[in-house]
Amino acid sequence: MGNKIKFFLLIAFIIASIVSIKLSGLDQYLDQERLRTWISSYGAWGPIAYILFYSIAPSLMLPGVPITVAGGVLFGPVGGTIYTSIGATIGASIAFLISRYLGRGWVEAMLKDRWRELDAEVDRQGWKIVAFTRLIPLFPFNMLNYAFGLTRIRFSHYFFASFIFMLPGVVAYIVFSSSLLGLLKGNVSKEFVIGLILVVIVSAIPIIYKRRAYLNSRGQEK
Repeated sequence: MGNKIKFFLLIAFIIASIVSIKLSGLDQYLDQERLRTWISSYGAWGPIAYILFYSIAPSLMLPGVPITVAGGVLFGPVGGTIYTSIGATIGASIAFLISRYLGRGWVEAMLKDRWRELDAEVDRQGWKIVAFTRLIPLFPFNMLNYAFGLTRIRFSHYFFASFIFMLPGVVAYIVFSSSLLGLLKGNVSKEFVIGLILVVIVSAIPIIYKRRAYLNSRGQEK
C-alpha cells in the first residue's frame, strides 16, 4: 500500500474516531491531562511498559503507527518522542537479530529473493542504505528489519543509523498525535498544526522520490 494512501487512511481513521467518541459521549473520560496523570502514577513503569511493548511489536509484525500515536497521546511531544524512538529502535534491532541468528531460514522463505537486492545495496553503500530506507519509508518497516538481518551490515551501523534516521518520522507522528485529544474539546493547538505539516512532509518524501526516479528513468530512455 502506498504511503500516500496510508496517510489518507490514517487521517480518515482519526477523524472517524473523533466523531465517534464525540457522539458517544466518551470524550468526557478522555481528558489528556487525566490520562497523563494516570500514566505518571505508575512512575517509571509506565514508560517502561510502553517501550517493552514497542520492542516486541515489530517482531510480531504489529503495525507501528497506532503504537506511535498512543505514545504521543500518553506522554506528550517530548516524552513520546523519547520513548517511541527507544522502543522502535529496540524493536527493529530484535527483529534484525532474530533474522541473523535464530530464524534465518524462516525469514529467507518469507522474503524469498527480495532481500538480495537490498544485500547488494548494503555491500555498495553500507549504513547509508539503512539511513535511506529509514528516512524515505518506501519499504514496509517490519519486513525491512528482518531483511537487514540477512545482509552483511554490522549490527552497530544498523542500530545507530536506524535510531537517527527514524527520528524525523517519529517526531512528526508524535507531535501530531500529542494534541489529538485536544481536538475532542475543539482545541486546534499549534502542536496539532505543526505535527500535521510534519506528517504531510514525511508522507510526501517517498512520493517525491518515486516521481523523481520515474522522471530520471524516462529521461535516460530518450
